[in-house]
This record gives sequence, C-alpha cells and structure tokens, in this order.
Amino acid sequence: MRYVRYLCIAVFAVALISVALANRGVVTLQVLPQEVAGWFAVNPSVQLPLFLVILGSIVAGLLVGFVWEWIREYGERAEKARLARETRKLEREIARLKGEKHQGKDEVLALLDEAS
Repeated sequence: MRYVRYLCIAVFAVALISVALANRGVVTLQVLPQEVAGWFAVNPSVQLPLFLVILGSIVAGLLVGFVWEWIREYGERAEKARLARETRKLEREIARLKGEKHQGKDEVLALLDEAS
C-alpha cells in the first residue's frame, strides 16, 4: 500500500510540474475591474506566471473548503464535548455511590458484591 501511495504522489507531482511548464506565461492580475478602478483612482495589479495563479487558486479553494467544513462541524464537536462532560460526571457519581454503598464493609465482600 505504501508503494501505491508513492506512485500516486509521483503521478501528482509529474502532473503539477507539467502544468507549471506548460503555463509559464506571465499574466497580470488586477484586484478591481477597469471601470471600478476608475472610480477609486486605484488599480492595484501584479504580474505572475500563469501556473502560480492556477496553483494558488487551488490552494485558496482548499483552504476555504477546510475552513467552511470546520465551521460546519462546530455543532457536532460541541455535542461530543457535552456528552464527554456528562459521561465523566456520571462516572464520578457512580464511583461515589459505590463508595457509599460499600462503606464500612470488608474489601473482599465489597468486591464480590460489586461483581454480581
């Protein structure tokens, strides 16, 4: 299975390198469209190779997806934490009640009583 994983990583790396080599042309990225930039008298832009734009877009999309999923699962994580707190509370209560039940008894008899 390890070799299959390495093979997949190698295929992915070759694909990324081929995309990078095929898209080396420089493109200009502008923050605002020309019409809107005229209103603000600001037109920030940067020139980058096209493969950086493509790979950067993929990374940005993955980050947005991860954050979106983390936010979506908040309710499930909160419910799990609440159930874990309740479980710990009930376990402490069980231990306390067993201690009260067997208070003053011989330890061996308490163990036998608890087992049945």
